[in-house]
Amino acid sequence: MLNDLEIQTLDISPAAAQAVQNILTERKLEGYALRVYVSGGGCCGVNFGMALDNNFRDVDTTFDANGVKMVVDNVSIDYLRGASIDFINDPVKGSGFVVNNPNQASHSHGEGGCACGGSCSCNN
Repeated sequence: MLNDLEIQTLDISPAAAQAVQNILTERKLEGYALRVYVSGGGCCGVNFGMALDNNFRDVDTTFDANGVKMVVDNVSIDYLRGASIDFINDPVKGSGFVVNNPNQASHSHGEGGCACGGSCSCNN
């Protein structure tokens, strides 16, 4: 049984919602939702992934945000509380989705990248 959230924990901007709706329409994906999930982690914290999905599980939480059906699994939901998804269309950097998470530990990297020795971006 899917859990429906009464209080939205993850927000999607109007621009991101429109981008998702455009993709669903272009690909003729009726009945699909935007799944947002935790994808690994590291010294920068967790990374988030997104996919269009129509395979909902009993442990999933579903809700509508700006006209888009959203799906989050029971592990990822705690990491996503208070987060927002936006769509950026920048002529220099390109276009794409970005997850802004106020719960993500913010820290700065020196010129050498992460303290773990790798390079990563803490802006998911």
